[in-house]
Amino acid sequence: MNIIGPRIKALRESQGLTQDTLTARCNLIGWDISRSTLAKIEAQVRRVTDDEIPLLAEALQVSINQLYK
Repeated sequence: MNIIGPRIKALRESQGLTQDTLTARCNLIGWDISRSTLAKIEAQVRRVTDDEIPLLAEALQVSINQLYK
């Protein structure tokens, strides 16, 4: 289902970011996402769409490939 959720969490935590901070970054680049939605993504409860993957990479300041490692 959502294979990158745990990777998003690991990258966020390795950068010292809270879920609120990452969602704020997402909102700044034009993706309206709530903290609870991010939590569901990280917990693999909510799917990540193809359109959302580049936004997550941009917000985390990593390449898309890094979301899959």
